[in-house]
Amino acid sequence: MATLRAATTSNGVTVTDAQAVRELCESYCFGTLDWEVDDNDRFSIWGYDAFEVYGRRENGLPDYEAGQRTHEFLRALATYVEEGDELDIQTAGFTKCRFPVLAFRYVIRRGDVLRADLRTLEPIED
Repeated sequence: MATLRAATTSNGVTVTDAQAVRELCESYCFGTLDWEVDDNDRFSIWGYDAFEVYGRRENGLPDYEAGQRTHEFLRALATYVEEGDELDIQTAGFTKCRFPVLAFRYVIRRGDVLRADLRTLEPIED
């Protein structure tokens, strides 16, 4: 059985309400990823895991039964992105044989969430 290894990074984005973004992030679970809203109101997320967001149960554990909430979280976050700025989140992963099996990117702008998915390689048809 292959073990998936993934890493996530982001460029950081200025948010309009740092406290609201902190509260938003505290209501979700990000696996082993770390997030921060710094003293300059810049939000970023990073770590050695795939970017998957789940709801948080009352005991603080992820609510896997409810399924992923990644898009829900990103749409909520997009309301706090400063106009003219954008957050770029990228995840890449591989198995022991080093074949890339996971690669995607989210770009979040005020009121807008874009996603690029590179997990599949399709043949070019002539």
